[in-house]
Amino acid sequence: MRTFLAGIVIGIVIVPLAVYFYFASGRAPVATTDKPLPFERKLANSALHAHIDQEMVKTPPIPANEENYLAGAEIYREHCAVCHGLPGLEQDMIAKGMFPKPPRLFRGKGVTDDEPGETYWKVANGIRLTGMPAFKSSLNDTQMWQVSLLLANADKISDRVKQALKPPAPGEVASSQAAGEPNVSSRRKH
Repeated sequence: MRTFLAGIVIGIVIVPLAVYFYFASGRAPVATTDKPLPFERKLANSALHAHIDQEMVKTPPIPANEENYLAGAEIYREHCAVCHGLPGLEQDMIAKGMFPKPPRLFRGKGVTDDEPGETYWKVANGIRLTGMPAFKSSLNDTQMWQVSLLLANADKISDRVKQALKPPAPGEVASSQAAGEPNVSSRRKH
């Protein structure tokens, strides 16, 4: 009986204290270049997917069409490409220095195997401790759905949408700003 009680004390008191000491003493890896902790990715992904499955909207409120893909491409270029990259281009140095590495959304299957509601949830709420910000305070619902539908259908987009995803020519950005044309973030609609 004493062995059993000793096991309970060790399990309930000593193990949690040892884990707390490990983190509080600065021994846990926290730099982006450190190797992840054992089971870190598995635990984080399990929690994320369980939460999203409970909260995500199952049916997009806007259609998956060319107009929305084009609008989504403009939003993606301005707000997402710095981390997730553009089709056919290498990742920016910001993305290369992040941990975990941001997924390349136009390379391979990207997130085309995710439901649009899952991508929308990630865009709206962000993902803690990954560098993925929440956009619900800077983009409206329609804009977040447009970029989510674009990404969910990235393997089916037209050449026109692919063209819209290309980076602007260096003079194109400067001339539109000089002409006073607003960018996507200044056109927030509610």
